[in-house]
Amino acid sequence: MFNCSLPSAFKRALTALLLMSSAVVVQAEQTAEDWSDVVQEARGSTVFFYAWGGSNSVNQYLRWAGRHLNRQYGINLRHVKVSDIAEAVHRLRSDQAAGRKQGGAIDLLWINGENFHALKESKLLEPELLSAIPNHVHLLTDELPLLTDFGVPVDGFEVPWGMGQFNIIARDGSFAEPAITPEQLLAYAEQNPGRLSYPKPPDFIGTTFLKSLLQALADNDQRLYREPSRSAERDLLPVLWDYLDQLHPLLWKKGQAFPKDSAQQLQWLADGQLHAAFSFNPQEMDSKVGNGRLPETVTQHYFPQGAITNSHYLAVPHNASHKAAAKVVINFLISRSAQARKADPRYWGDPVVVRLDEAEALLPSAEELHAGWQERLEAHWLARYQ
Repeated sequence: MFNCSLPSAFKRALTALLLMSSAVVVQAEQTAEDWSDVVQEARGSTVFFYAWGGSNSVNQYLRWAGRHLNRQYGINLRHVKVSDIAEAVHRLRSDQAAGRKQGGAIDLLWINGENFHALKESKLLEPELLSAIPNHVHLLTDELPLLTDFGVPVDGFEVPWGMGQFNIIARDGSFAEPAITPEQLLAYAEQNPGRLSYPKPPDFIGTTFLKSLLQALADNDQRLYREPSRSAERDLLPVLWDYLDQLHPLLWKKGQAFPKDSAQQLQWLADGQLHAAFSFNPQEMDSKVGNGRLPETVTQHYFPQGAITNSHYLAVPHNASHKAAAKVVINFLISRSAQARKADPRYWGDPVVVRLDEAEALLPSAEELHAGWQERLEAHWLARYQ
């Protein structure tokens, strides 16, 4: 095999390297064969995809993806529109309580944060999903925080699909600088009563507004990134309630009513009813300006600690009826072509999680709070203000 004049140690090392290379080739071939079997099994299936349905651009993007999946793989993608993915979590828990271990109605989920935490704890998700998706090799796991979700390790139970950043879209002249403090927001509300509001928690955007305020008001206390203890709640939450007690009387309807979600708040901004609205997509402003749904003069802002940043994910329930087809859908949705279209403001404008030729500009980022804070904030807010 080798020239006998080569030193024996070198020959042994070279032999080991060649054997290792051969093993990698065999493994790649086996992986390709396994994926071919998955694609074959998926053909003709209908995938029931439970996902938020409150955005026209998202809904249109999924219709485009569905057409492609049908043409290329013979898969029918059914977007089951929900206002809150917690509806799907409740259904999966009901299946678990009834002992329904297969044949579930949900094949694919769009989730993150507290819902992932709950599903993972209850063992309701398909394990080793990430490694089963060939396109996972293109994910920006070294550059973006994709492997933890609200402080909880992903552990292969979900696949990153996009990035989100909490940001404020305001009419021109509302704020002088991109970064604004809670105190500046309060001062604006005092000068312009009735012109600010926020979506009512437990709406995700409304709760993220509370988390952003708490980060800033608590001076980015590190206890926010761990499971909340009773002492941490006692120490940190009063400053938020004191602030909201001052803010609410200055809001739209004097804080006695709230927009139902971000889409409604953005529409009220477009109509001139409100002077600011919140988004979790850093490219949404450009997208809506581009399609004429917001005036060209609006400006984008974030809190001084940065924009809370996290990923949103795709997951397959453990009792899904069409697991193979769901995996093919995920593989397509994180493909470079599908991610590039998703990032285009003309279609959705959602930041990518895979390596593309052009890097995207994101806002200065702040760490997402631990999942436990979301539940605490919502429960306390509802008890205090409703």
